[in-house]
Amino acid sequence: MDTSNILWGLIFGSIGLGYFIYGKKQSNIVVRYSGVALMIYPYFINNIVALPVIGVCLLFLPRFIKV
Repeated sequence: MDTSNILWGLIFGSIGLGYFIYGKKQSNIVVRYSGVALMIYPYFINNIVALPVIGVCLLFLPRFIKV
């Protein structure tokens, strides 16, 4: 792993933890699963360009999907 991958993973994992806690407290399943996805996906993506692109998409996912 590259240093940039570790830093992007730390940033999106921390935001994902916040999303997960917020989604659990508000009983919002989209935010909760988006948080889980933000915490897990950096382990599987090694491309330095795809990592922040997917992360930003997952960040804005709860904004566009309302349940």
